[in-house]
Amino acid sequence: MPGVLFLCVHNAGRSQMAAGFAREIGAGRVEVFSGGSEPAAAVNPVAVEAMAEVGIDITGNVPQRFTDELLARVDVVVTMGCGDTCPFVPGKRYVDWPLDDPKGRPIDEVRLIRDAIRSNVADLLAQL
Repeated sequence: MPGVLFLCVHNAGRSQMAAGFAREIGAGRVEVFSGGSEPAAAVNPVAVEAMAEVGIDITGNVPQRFTDELLARVDVVVTMGCGDTCPFVPGKRYVDWPLDDPKGRPIDEVRLIRDAIRSNVADLLAQL
């Protein structure tokens, strides 16, 4: 089963939404992980609200730092705005999604980010 790791700086918005969609769309056909280089204390409540609107519950998720062990487990690493703070491991497939950080944005803007993430996740999983 392929593994995908979604990374952003705080692991509180984009990567959490992407992991939620990957679990939903992948329906057990892909291992899904998320992490950040500087994890926040909690998942962005506006991201939680936006995902709840489409029936995906990420309220129990906790931001976490990525680890070398986690990187070793996956086939694909998706980065979202973490630049040089995201790790690079030779032999892994890397994909970068240039998406705005939902932090501090109103729900109508977070919905647009959420929908872009859903589209990107669907495209990625179709390729695996």
